[in-house]
Amino acid sequence: MAAKVKKPKKDYTYAVGRRRTASARVRLYKGTNQNEVNGQPIGKYFPGKIMADKWEMPFDLTQTKGKYYMTARVIGGGRIGQVEAVVHALSRAFCLADPSFRAPLKTAGLLTRDARIRERRKPGTGGRARKQKQSPKR
Repeated sequence: MAAKVKKPKKDYTYAVGRRRTASARVRLYKGTNQNEVNGQPIGKYFPGKIMADKWEMPFDLTQTKGKYYMTARVIGGGRIGQVEAVVHALSRAFCLADPSFRAPLKTAGLLTRDARIRERRKPGTGGRARKQKQSPKR
């Protein structure tokens, strides 16, 4: 009979965030290290000041810059949708790591899933969602 193999204790908090067609899986670790997205430094994957302001917002609101770092896997969507999916997942991970972080993240609206997606096209609309032929009057 084989001996039971003990799994190592996970040292991260895991969460999933979504925005439109983008989906992000985030692991939040305690400590200091480089934040990464899809194996690249986050500053390289999401370049620019506007993107940096977006993904740094959960760290700023919880005042945990330098205390936590994260790694993320993102698929689907464009860059804006991806960075917002990362922010959503990161906010959820912070809530799981420490419930006292929930209040500032909730008031900033970072825990709300933005469910707006592209409307599907309907038959008879010429390849668009709502465009229809003008109906004759009289």
